Amino acid sequence: MRIGVAGVGRIGTMHAANLAALSQVDEVLLYDPIAGRADRAATLPKSRAVPELADLLEQSDGVLVATPTDTHPVLVRACLAAGRPVLCEKPIAADLAAMAALVTEIEAASVPVLVGFQRRFDPAMVELHRRIGAGELGAVYQVRATGFDAQPPDFSYLPGSGGIFRDLLIHDLDAVPWLVGEPVVEVYASGSVLVDEAFAAADDVDNAVVLLKFAGGAHAVLTGGRHDPLGYDHRIEVLGARDSVAVGLDERTPLNGVTDAYSGFPDRFSHAYRNEMRVFTDVLAGRADNPSPARDSLVSLRLADACDQSRRGGKPVRTHQWSTA
Repeated sequence: MRIGVAGVGRIGTMHAANLAALSQVDEVLLYDPIAGRADRAATLPKSRAVPELADLLEQSDGVLVATPTDTHPVLVRACLAAGRPVLCEKPIAADLAAMAALVTEIEAASVPVLVGFQRRFDPAMVELHRRIGAGELGAVYQVRATGFDAQPPDFSYLPGSGGIFRDLLIHDLDAVPWLVGEPVVEVYASGSVLVDEAFAAADDVDNAVVLLKFAGGAHAVLTGGRHDPLGYDHRIEVLGARDSVAVGLDERTPLNGVTDAYSGFPDRFSHAYRNEMRVFTDVLAGRADNPSPARDSLVSLRLADACDQSRRGGKPVRTHQWSTA
């Protein structure tokens, strides 16, 4: 099996290395629009640089898209036209209108398209999803999700980031409804600038809290921020009528006294990223269903927009029962 990687910056190079480590992958083809970058990355095992996107599409059995967000729709459409299954880093498009149009095209095609929400590939999260779906936790009462960066992003990144809800909290806005399996009916969000005034200058906040209410009455509280002095922190806890389960609480969780805390999301979700590549190849081979379909991306982006509307307006926002079930 040959897998193409379009875009070999930090994330693309990580994905290429994880693909090369899989026994079912014979070769990893690398393409990047920046001259020389693919050649430099081709020192990875099993890898070979190709000069043009057309070469990547022609010679690959599937393509991973890890280029800047504004190029995602063009590359996904090129993969669809070539009949190549694709795993695209989130988001597949920058705004709702563009994403909705692309989702319609994807669903009209017979080509698998996976979206790279890495929580859905994390083995512990996958098991939690299975347990909830099997009824082992009983009715879900509450969900608590925590997500904090160890260090703020480069401030030059902020104006184009989409804000804390689209950038940092978008993963939990995807994962939590996926876990609960019910539509979200109401969103309330609040935020503050506590880390650096650069966030205010970018019309953003650096700490935020989100309250989601689900159709069945369960609630989820999402907390997130741009700085944790002890390290990168991501946890999800689900309290049900029969059991309570926590994911991400281990010996490296950045709490007082921990000396080897997670340094960032590639470290915390290393197992998820490796499993993501394995699942992608299994989908290509017909051995697995798509765990992260494109339509679900509309739910998390709509929720992120509702969070921003709520934060700015200071009141809850009723939704149209967006669901990933």
